[in-house]
Amino acid sequence: MVGLVALSLDTVATKDEFVRLCATGRLRDALRRPFRGVLWSDAARLFSHLFRACRALRPLRQLHAFAATSGAATDRFTANHLMLAYADLGDLTAARELFERIPRRNVMSWNILFGGYIKNGDLGGARKLFDEMPERNVATWNAMVAGLTNLGFDEESLGFFLDMRREGMHPDEFGLGSVFRCCAGLRDVVTGRQVHAYVVRSGLDRDMCVGSSLAHMYMRCGCLQEGEAVLRMLPSLSIVSCNTIIAGRTQNGDSEGALEYFCMMRSVGVAADVVTFVSAISSCSDLAALAQGQQIHGQVMKAGVDKVVPVMTCLVHMYSRCGCLGDSERVFFGYCGSDTFLLSAMISAYGFHGHGQKAIELFKQMMNGGAEPSDVTFLALLYACSHSGLKEEGMDCFELMTKTYGMQPSVKHYTCVVDLLGRSGCLDEAEALILSMPLTPDGVIWKTLLSACKTQKNFDMAERIAKRVIELDPHDSASYVLLSNIRATSRRWGDVSEVRKAMRDNNVRKEPGVSWVELKGHIHQFCTGDESHPRQKEIDECLEEMMAKIRQCGYSPDMSMVLHDMEDEEKEVSLSHHSEKLAIAFAFLSLPEGVPIRVMKNLRVCDDCHLAIKLMSQVTGREIVVRDVSRFHHFKDGRCSCRDYW
Repeated sequence: MVGLVALSLDTVATKDEFVRLCATGRLRDALRRPFRGVLWSDAARLFSHLFRACRALRPLRQLHAFAATSGAATDRFTANHLMLAYADLGDLTAARELFERIPRRNVMSWNILFGGYIKNGDLGGARKLFDEMPERNVATWNAMVAGLTNLGFDEESLGFFLDMRREGMHPDEFGLGSVFRCCAGLRDVVTGRQVHAYVVRSGLDRDMCVGSSLAHMYMRCGCLQEGEAVLRMLPSLSIVSCNTIIAGRTQNGDSEGALEYFCMMRSVGVAADVVTFVSAISSCSDLAALAQGQQIHGQVMKAGVDKVVPVMTCLVHMYSRCGCLGDSERVFFGYCGSDTFLLSAMISAYGFHGHGQKAIELFKQMMNGGAEPSDVTFLALLYACSHSGLKEEGMDCFELMTKTYGMQPSVKHYTCVVDLLGRSGCLDEAEALILSMPLTPDGVIWKTLLSACKTQKNFDMAERIAKRVIELDPHDSASYVLLSNIRATSRRWGDVSEVRKAMRDNNVRKEPGVSWVELKGHIHQFCTGDESHPRQKEIDECLEEMMAKIRQCGYSPDMSMVLHDMEDEEKEVSLSHHSEKLAIAFAFLSLPEGVPIRVMKNLRVCDDCHLAIKLMSQVTGREIVVRDVSRFHHFKDGRCSCRDYW
């Protein structure tokens, strides 16, 4: 009796070891003695472990033959797992043939084949099989809803969910998670709230999977408070729920809130993953928060994910947006492979900093290396050519995109070409392109042409284009400001007043100029004419001293930049207190000698400030980097990287 018990225990131990070997992918070891004897003792159960361990079709077919020879393949449980293995490896033909031979098929047999069609993207085959099924359970409906959602068919997926409810089926946490992802993709918060009510009634509102998906839906729909309220109700803090909040805040423009939550998450011991780092770095990019971005970069390296492409792409973008092109290059050239997204990010960085030739050279290297450019790559390249005055190269790029690669340009691509032509003085050609393109032009492309009219001082054309732009979007302040600028340049103060009256009549307010500087991890913000900063008196004194120095170098205020009919002395005071000048004065007071000054601005740098900052860099010997709404300006020794072309 003792011997039999010992033998039984040995058999159990051997089975456990057999299962462990299969789970770790060691098929050869699992098929050696003494495991073969164990396999025959419980073939129906143990063959399924062998099938799951297969990572390629060849060993799976050998095991199939082995199971068929032994007679194990006639067992429905074994056959189902064999069919699942074929479906997972993409051999739907073999899976279907096996399905047809299974005697007394059960709902699991149908679901496995159905799931195989879904997983391999064969929606037609899946739908046909779905209609043929004699019986469906919750898993069947969940698979259909999840499959359609994963493939981007959100409306169809939502329709199947409603059909599922009409059939009296109660979705589980996985099905509900898919439905919320559907609503997020459609930005359908109304349906999302209705499903939320069902979740509460079902008692699943504290489930981690459902709660995270529900919060993600609210945040994608712009309902931050509701999303965060859902997450606060969950029983514990997980990396998924933290990522949902950080990504939600980032995507909804609350970058500061995203970074605050990132710091809180770290302080309570939740380790960041790749998704967390991508969102946090993107927030630093939006804020141009260099110090925090550098700290997060250090955490990325410590976590060992500094060579993960999405993280590297965000780092390239972040350093570029913070004015540190050299750091962008160091991150980029630290990657040994060839990734289109990473290459596009570096091309975009070169373009943003006015290095059009470097962008073109990198694109050529990309082509020679066999990488396939995307529409994003071409957009970045066109932008780079536009902001470097490379008209011929830009037009060649556009032709390469449309004729060689056969890509259909978007309105954004056409806008870059219009900008390229406009900056080169080809205004008629730019207008003809807008009128002939196969897409409906939006307000942005017409505003781009209007801006070019101002640059080229073609005031008659500007008046005509301005009317068209204002008709398209009568509530956008940028169009009115551009038209006002054009009229002020000609000292047509009566016409300027008309524009301002039209703005009042349409309840349109000019976006105020705001500049900011990061100092020791804190953002110091300045508005034109604002005197609320604690060091305002020192800032005014520094600015006055600086303006006196640059006057000695030939600076004369450009009065056309003031859009009010006032005395010249008042205009000069107004110009000297533009937000970027205030921010630069504060930086001079706060930063050590030799440290580059980095200033961010929400609007385009005006002509007067551009000239003044060039001279400031000359008289002080300091490098000044200014990021405006469209590009970076690197001022050094009285010159700007844009070569006065912006």
